[in-house]
Amino acid sequence: MSTAALLRPRPVHGAADLLAAWLPGSFFYTSPRGTLLADGVHALVAAGGVTHAEAARAALADAAAAGIADPVVVGAIGFRPDGPASLVVPAVVRRAGPGAGATTPPAAPSDLDWTVTERPQGSVYVDAVRRALDLIGDDTLRKVVLARSLELSASRPVPVPTVLARLAAADPAAHAFAVDVSAPGDLATRTLLGASPELLVRRHGDDVVANPLAGSAPRSADPAEDRRRAAALRRSDKDLREHAVTVEQVAAILRRFCTDVTAPTTPQVIGTATMWHLSSVIRGRLVDRSVSSLTLAEALHPTPAICGVPTDRARDVIARLEPVDRGYYSGLVGWCDADGDGEWVVTIRCAEVCDRTVRLFAGAGVVVGSDPEAELAETRAKFDTLLRALGLSVEDLPDGTPEEDQ
Repeated sequence: MSTAALLRPRPVHGAADLLAAWLPGSFFYTSPRGTLLADGVHALVAAGGVTHAEAARAALADAAAAGIADPVVVGAIGFRPDGPASLVVPAVVRRAGPGAGATTPPAAPSDLDWTVTERPQGSVYVDAVRRALDLIGDDTLRKVVLARSLELSASRPVPVPTVLARLAAADPAAHAFAVDVSAPGDLATRTLLGASPELLVRRHGDDVVANPLAGSAPRSADPAEDRRRAAALRRSDKDLREHAVTVEQVAAILRRFCTDVTAPTTPQVIGTATMWHLSSVIRGRLVDRSVSSLTLAEALHPTPAICGVPTDRARDVIARLEPVDRGYYSGLVGWCDADGDGEWVVTIRCAEVCDRTVRLFAGAGVVVGSDPEAELAETRAKFDTLLRALGLSVEDLPDGTPEEDQ
C-alpha cells in the first residue's frame, strides 16, 4: 500500500463518513492528502529492545504472512525515548480522500461545568523561562521549548466524537487525529486527540517531505492587527533565528537518508485559527527504499521545534523545569504501511481525554531574546485550539492566583 491508497477508496467511503464512524478505541487520522479509520487490533507493536520502526517492520511482515491485506501500523509515540507508545496493526482499515471536516461542525458541548487548573500557574512558568534564559546565556544551550498543561474536569463524560469533529472542521489544513492510548488503571478509554499543523515527515515512494514550524505569534480577531502580527513575525529576528535552527537540523538529518535535499532560504508565514507560524517545506529523494516513514520519523524526533538544541541538553532542562511529564505531547502520531510509505505529524494542539477529565499541553520556544511574558501568552494562545473545540476559551483560564500546591 502507498500514500495513494489514502486517495483510492476501497470500497467507496466519504471522509466525513469515516469521521462519523469513529468510536472509542478506533484510530482516526485525516490530512489534506486523505483520511484513515482503523478498528480492532490484529497485533500490538512493542519495541522491546529495538526501535519502533524495526518492531513495526516485523509486525507488518507477520500480518502479511497471516493474510492481512495491505497491513498498516498506526498509533502514537511519546516525547521521551523512555516514554509511552501505542502502536498497533489494526484488523480493519477504511480509507477516503480528504475533507473530513468539510461538513458543518456540531455545536460545542454547552452543558459541562468545568474546573480548570493550570500546571504550572502562569507566574511559575514565567520564572522557568527566565531560568532557561540564564542557561542559554552561559552557552550550554541554544534553545529549549518549555511546555505547561491544563487539567480540566467536567461535570459529565466529555463527548469525544463532538470534540474530534470540531477539531477537524476548525482547520481543514491541519492533521486531525484520535488515538487510543489507554493505560493500566484508566477507568475508561483514554483518547489522544488533536489537530496538528506540523508535518514531521511524509514518505511516498522515494519522495520525502518535512514541514517544520518554529516561530509563532497569536492571531487577533481584528483583521488589521492580525495582518500586523503576521508581518511582524515575518521579520522578527528572534523568531527567524529560532526557525533557522530547526530547519538546519531537519535538513541535516534528512541528508543522512536522502539526496537532493532542498529547504527554502526564507520561511513562509502560515496561519491556523489561533496562531501564525513560520513554516519551511523541506524535500528530499530517498536513497534506500527500505527506509520507512517511521524510520525517518524516529530519526527526526524530537526536532528543535518541540525540544531544543542540543537535544540531550534540552531534554534534561525540560525534565528539570517542567512539573508535569509530557507523555504523548510533542511526540508523533501517524501511520506506516508495509512498503514504508506513511505520514507522521508532531503531536501538538492535542489533549488526552478520559471520561470526565482532559489534559492538554502547549509550549513555547526559548532562545536569546525571548520575553518570558510573551512566551506565556503564546502558550495561552496555543491552548485555544483545544479550548474552542471543548466550548471554552482562554478567557475561561484561571486568573493567575498561585495555587497552594505550586
